[in-house]
Amino acid sequence: MPTVSVSRLVAPHHTRYYWEIGIVLALSLGASAVYSLVSIVARLTDTTPLADQSATLNGSQSTREWLDFTYQFLGIAFGLAAVALVLYLLWRPGQNPFTRLGFDLTRPRKDVLGGFGLLLVIGIPGLALYLAGRAFGFTVAVVPSPLDTFWWTIPILVFAALKAALVEELIVVGYLFTRLRELGWSTWTIILSSAVLRGSYHLYQGIGPFFGNVAMGVVFGWCYTRWGRTTPLVVTHWLLDILSFVGYPLALAWWPGLLAPAS
Repeated sequence: MPTVSVSRLVAPHHTRYYWEIGIVLALSLGASAVYSLVSIVARLTDTTPLADQSATLNGSQSTREWLDFTYQFLGIAFGLAAVALVLYLLWRPGQNPFTRLGFDLTRPRKDVLGGFGLLLVIGIPGLALYLAGRAFGFTVAVVPSPLDTFWWTIPILVFAALKAALVEELIVVGYLFTRLRELGWSTWTIILSSAVLRGSYHLYQGIGPFFGNVAMGVVFGWCYTRWGRTTPLVVTHWLLDILSFVGYPLALAWWPGLLAPAS
């Protein structure tokens, strides 16, 4: 019986995974990275200095309250479809995709404590880098919560923060690390590639946030390789975004010169 080389068996498998990764990223954060790259080119070639430009997150989508809420809720809910997709792709008979990504409730106390620890490591330097970027003029004014204040504003902002945490950590870390390991990539090549991707889809905020998010990606990637769990990363990211989205008005009152967008 003729033998079949291992390379002939493995090559189609690898090709399929590369196509799968490309499709997942094109439907999620890869597309965001491309748009952000175009955005930063547009910003840098604009006659308005980068320091006088602004980027709005969670913007109001309608002047009618019920319609604004509907748009916000649907945007967040459908944004989680990419997370459902990667969980489906990683699902195998006898293999729970949540367990594969370390996104479960098997060790809640350690995960929450790890998340708070990472918050201190990432949050304070990240804020300092953003303020430095505003002061030196290479970061735009990011307005994270311009929604009008209704009864549902804070819950929607908390929900939006959770969506961002799930999309970024389960796709850019959990899914991507899993697939690239199966493709034979080295640990640090995966960590650095994931970190650059993370920085790329934040380029619309300016040069400072790009490097800040690359550094965050390196730390998160290293922690994931050590812990094998995405739950602490989701906790950290969720808390960071809640503080950013909900705490923005207070921070604006403290540092109006650095945080306020140009009029």
